[in-house]
Amino acid sequence: MPMSLMLLRFPKFRPLAAVLLLCCFVPPAMAQRVSARDKAASELLVQRMGAAEQRYRDALVLAANGDPKGTSESNAALEDMEDVVDGCLEQRGCPVSDLLATFKRLLKAEVDGAAQVEEDPGEDLLDADPALAADVPEAVRAARLIGDDSRHAFDRMVSFNPAIQAGIRRWLTDMRPQLMTSYENYQTMRHLMWPEFERRNLPEALLFGILAKESNGRVHATSRAGASGPMQFMPATGRRFGLGPDGSGFDTRYDPRSAAEASASYLNERLRQLNNDVELSLAGYNGGEGRALRVHRASGGTGFWNASVYDQFPAETRDYVPMVIAAAWIFLHPRQYGVNFPKVDAQPAPLRLSRPASIYELTICLGNSGNRDGYMRALRNLNPRYEAETWIPAGTTLAATAKIAGLYHRHCAGGARADLAHALVTADVNAAIVRDAPMGNVAVGDLTPVAGVATTVATGAPQPARPKAQQARSYRVARGDTLGRIADRHDCDLKALARANGLKAPAYSLRQGQQLKLEGCRK
Repeated sequence: MPMSLMLLRFPKFRPLAAVLLLCCFVPPAMAQRVSARDKAASELLVQRMGAAEQRYRDALVLAANGDPKGTSESNAALEDMEDVVDGCLEQRGCPVSDLLATFKRLLKAEVDGAAQVEEDPGEDLLDADPALAADVPEAVRAARLIGDDSRHAFDRMVSFNPAIQAGIRRWLTDMRPQLMTSYENYQTMRHLMWPEFERRNLPEALLFGILAKESNGRVHATSRAGASGPMQFMPATGRRFGLGPDGSGFDTRYDPRSAAEASASYLNERLRQLNNDVELSLAGYNGGEGRALRVHRASGGTGFWNASVYDQFPAETRDYVPMVIAAAWIFLHPRQYGVNFPKVDAQPAPLRLSRPASIYELTICLGNSGNRDGYMRALRNLNPRYEAETWIPAGTTLAATAKIAGLYHRHCAGGARADLAHALVTADVNAAIVRDAPMGNVAVGDLTPVAGVATTVATGAPQPARPKAQQARSYRVARGDTLGRIADRHDCDLKALARANGLKAPAYSLRQGQQLKLEGCRK
């Protein structure tokens, strides 16, 4: 690509490029004698340019992974390059052409656009879609400021007080594993969830903070109170925003895209009612919108941290608000706290099953190459309609990542590992039990059999015979049992078994010791 075209395409580089181009036209006659000291100084500048280039490329990886610090890192790397050029212009014998070669490599990569953040996306969005403006009224101003981390506006929109600091401490100590898990799960679902917040001008950090506190990014999370899904909607609130049973037995509260859309709309509604008070809006998200509105009106608009407001919320909400903000704060400022979020290969890709399989079976045969914990959570989050033990027909297309799709074709489409995984998920514990034949005979008295009538050993009294299919059968749930495994073991129709015992999809929650009716079962 000609340099002139590259400068037009990447205006961000124009000042630096212009300087470098001018330096390249210095006549050879102007070259000066270079001392050993000058050579050493020039070499240091070249090394600094190489380090800045690597820093820039590392920042591109962060940006591609959705890490907010990717943009700030790339900008800082470019500033390093400018400093190197300034030093090179003043240093005798500095090889400006080498610096230009570094710069041209970055231009030819054509990846700077992926890390760019629009200066003010809200205005363009509202101008392009007036209907959307009605959905984001007063929230636009607050959300723009919160979302623009390059100006550190989030710092100004929330109070960074001891409660937030205590929340950060908790996330970085005993809750660090949950924070990292939340980040990994979020990256896998980011392409489904973030656009719903983005088009409503809400900040990604707020999305991550809520997701981390509510569910750790597990789409099938369910609370004791009945809240469900990655954003933990109660049934009634979910229905207000289009979530709930869709007629196929699936509750769309578990769908990450639908849940994010509803959450963004709900937050904008709270922000509109509560004068863009982020903390009070979060309090309404957790402690009830009615309570938040009543407290807001009674206090005359006093902020959440004022005792007259703070004390009117339950302890759970007083904990919830700073924990969400703390997670969002770490998301925006990880380096400040020594946090290195894991790199996640989350490029979306379809996965078409070449043979029937369950998510359990896929998890085993995929292995954990590139992911310490394997890929079950990613598959479940991206395919919330399927239970982990449910058999999925061949030809079904699952949502996955490029990494998962590659591992599937290598290990799961056929071969020894695929067969082993199938054997493991279909293993029947009962088949391991060796039952001895009865030893000897036991006399039970003189019983007179009656044709067609059963008798008991204890009394010899005749008992009415009943067809086997009508006899009551039950099963006591053991530790580690799931409804799918029980259905496989007793050759049951899963939905009939769930219906007979009042179990609701998709969780089919069981407790140890629970008595199940084995209806619809053939063994």
